[in-house]
Amino acid sequence: MKYVIGVDLGTSSVKTLLVNQDGEIKGEATASYPLIHERPGYSEQNPEEWVNGTIASLQQLLKESGISPEDVEGVSFSGQMHGLVLLDEQNNVLRNAILWNDTRTTKECREIEQKLGDGLLNITRNAALEGFTLPKILWVQKHEPELFAKAAHFVLPKDYLRYRMTGRVEMEISDAAGTLLLNVPEGKWSEEIVQAFGLPDGFCPPIVGSTEDTGTILPNLPS
Repeated sequence: MKYVIGVDLGTSSVKTLLVNQDGEIKGEATASYPLIHERPGYSEQNPEEWVNGTIASLQQLLKESGISPEDVEGVSFSGQMHGLVLLDEQNNVLRNAILWNDTRTTKECREIEQKLGDGLLNITRNAALEGFTLPKILWVQKHEPELFAKAAHFVLPKDYLRYRMTGRVEMEISDAAGTLLLNVPEGKWSEEIVQAFGLPDGFCPPIVGSTEDTGTILPNLPS
């Protein structure tokens, strides 16, 4: 019998689920990781904790279920949205991820409103709120300029995890819709917003659909 695995990258833990072709749950595993609160209103995580937790959870899932990895036909990812993961040209993480529940970016939200006006809602279909990604990008751009100068592109949490599993840097479209950078009616990145805030070429990764095939698991992952 063949199986699929679901990976849900939560804010406090990663959950994995093994399901057979009849839709029956045949195994579950989870691994937790810490939040980082350096100051009031700050909420960050080390993306490496997501990767380590996911690998440990998958190892536990396969060991306890007794299923061979060769019988797993697909892996699907879901997870926390809006968090900012900045990558350099070699796809190395430049700083801890700033999470969806981080509230340091009120000033950046007001700047977005002032610069874009009604265009923000027309393009993104969202208001400028602290939870979204663009305010976090602008905060790093303003407060950590030397670090930001090294940033080649950004991804969100579950897409960073998928990159580490497959080697492909992409962003799933529902995640992209929560960045304040997507032209939602057209389903593509907004050049107007990218240019308005001086973001570098290629900063926004390729967009993929929610049900697209986005690669295979790398052979050098720990098994």
